[in-house]
Amino acid sequence: MTKPVDVSTKRLISLAPDTWVRWVTQIPDVVASEILNSEFQWISRESDVLIRANSSQYGEFLVLNELQLRYQSQMPRRMRAYAALAEEKYNLPTYPVLINILPSSNAEIPTSFVSTIAGLRAIQDYRVINLWEVDVNIAFEQPLASLLPFVPILKGGENEFIIREALQVLRADEQLNQLETVLAFFATFVLDSELVQQIMRWDMAILRESPWYQEILREGEARGEARGEARGEARGEARGRREELLSGIELALEIKFGNTGLELMPIISQVTDLQKLKAIQQAIKTAKTAEELRQLL
Repeated sequence: MTKPVDVSTKRLISLAPDTWVRWVTQIPDVVASEILNSEFQWISRESDVLIRANSSQYGEFLVLNELQLRYQSQMPRRMRAYAALAEEKYNLPTYPVLINILPSSNAEIPTSFVSTIAGLRAIQDYRVINLWEVDVNIAFEQPLASLLPFVPILKGGENEFIIREALQVLRADEQLNQLETVLAFFATFVLDSELVQQIMRWDMAILRESPWYQEILREGEARGEARGEARGEARGEARGRREELLSGIELALEIKFGNTGLELMPIISQVTDLQKLKAIQQAIKTAKTAEELRQLL
């Protein structure tokens, strides 16, 4: 069984920092010289990865990498803040990059922040990379090891053959083989969970150790809370809380078990007792298969 490992953004990018900075900046001769401390004392959040880089054309500069599971509307303002803070701390020009992993409901993702007050403007441009628009062949041909765990969600990477190929590459390299947890997590978005189990040949419960899995579950809880609050005003607090729980359960079932898990929603939707719904939500985290969960129901 795969052991818990560091699958943070810094870990992924550090696998091949030179190739990464060339890819995100599209500057052919750029070289990554150092991954810097990206914690800024003025704000409580840490930007994902800050890299000191060098290029014959542009000299020394910073590459600020901000990875988001899904794009959020506040990101343009954050990119402005992170770029400014990085430049202030290291006294170097900054090339900010926003990488969005999964599609969101936003029709268009802006590539700059602009605000105006009394004729004064604040402008911050940044590059946007949406992984679902990136050709999967880039991960294999460049090669770009940091993209291999994301293969299932890259353009053209949603089939079993390519995911198996990515898994073989990861397992063949001692530095990469422990990243299959991330690959498995994103594979569940495009393949049935049972097929992913067969491909990986280990218990899918290991996904609970992945920070990506935890983040998507938190997203489900937040989505459920938002629905619960909106509906709770019109239907009463208890009914709103029930909608909240059902929304979180539905998302968790889809992530962990795919369509097989969603087949349980008609049964779960009949449950009105809030405590029982909370118990079901907890049971999803420990159940190894959808059938095991069905027996609990």
